[in-house]
Amino acid sequence: MGLRCGIVGLPNVGKSTLFNALSNAKAESANYPFCTIEPNVGIITVPDERLQILEALVSPERVLPTVIEFVDIAGLVKGASKGEGLGNKFLANIREVDAIIHVVRCFDDPNIVHVAGSVDPVFDKEVIDTELQLKDLEGIDKKLIKSERSAKAGDAKAKKEVAALQRFKAHLEAGQNARSLQADADELEAVEDLQLLTIKPVIYVANVDEAAIRTGNKHLDALREYVKSENAEVVPISAAIESQIAEMEDPEEKEMFLGEYGLKESGLSRLIRASYELLNLITYFTAGVKEVRAWTIHRGDKAPQAAGVIHSDFEKGFIRAEVIKLPDYQNYKTEAKIKEAGKMAVEGKEYVVQDGDIMHFRFNV
Repeated sequence: MGLRCGIVGLPNVGKSTLFNALSNAKAESANYPFCTIEPNVGIITVPDERLQILEALVSPERVLPTVIEFVDIAGLVKGASKGEGLGNKFLANIREVDAIIHVVRCFDDPNIVHVAGSVDPVFDKEVIDTELQLKDLEGIDKKLIKSERSAKAGDAKAKKEVAALQRFKAHLEAGQNARSLQADADELEAVEDLQLLTIKPVIYVANVDEAAIRTGNKHLDALREYVKSENAEVVPISAAIESQIAEMEDPEEKEMFLGEYGLKESGLSRLIRASYELLNLITYFTAGVKEVRAWTIHRGDKAPQAAGVIHSDFEKGFIRAEVIKLPDYQNYKTEAKIKEAGKMAVEGKEYVVQDGDIMHFRFNV
């Protein structure tokens, strides 16, 4: 499974600069390609030093990292839900993403005009929230008409559906995002087909200037305070710095540049890690002479589910999984020596896959 994130934000908050920096990001190896599917969609590989360790140990023909797809939701302005600006034509794209990356301007620059006339990250957030809420209400209202018709005809399931839809509607009309509603499984099922925009998990990217990367600023503090009740993460990133990093091919040059700002990793890496944590995702690996490859699964997935990410037949015909821990691979160097040392575990259907597991599946179809 690949991770798909939609990037939203008002004009002139640095969203496009950030997206372009992501799009131009050069990986540390030719095995980490970046490609653009279409003008507003980009795929970038997920940096993972464990892949490089496995590559050195196994010497495979190729290395395949896992990927994140970024969708740039362009032109989202006040009134976008009603067709204003360019945002409405892209809102359909965001319905298919796993998470929303909400870019908020947290820097002052008189040369970059703010659509509202002044920098106010709380205001910016509320504008975007309102547009997404209005779009969600539009979908709920359409479904309510059909469900109410069926409920009047005596459909018991439709009656429950109406109650759930009305609850979500009231919550959205109160200016709240759907994700903050304490809904049960049946209520969530009632809106599942609507792919509500505000039910998706969100990460706030505070686009700050270079100085604020070191010290923070009042706009970043205000945003953090405002979203505290949402239990949402705020990731400070300087789109200007990321643009410079994206042009660097030498890993040592990149490391020195980051060090000047007191950073150990790029904003992109921090954003990727936050996205994985938000969606409760982990990575396991397969390693052989043909390829070393990273696979993304949900934390808590059992071995057959992990096998199914490779191919549905692996899950259907699952027999067992042979599991190696990376420290053991580093210590014993080869699978043969790992087996001799008794460090290759044989696990069944109930094994819960751990982050970093190196796995080989036995199956029969």
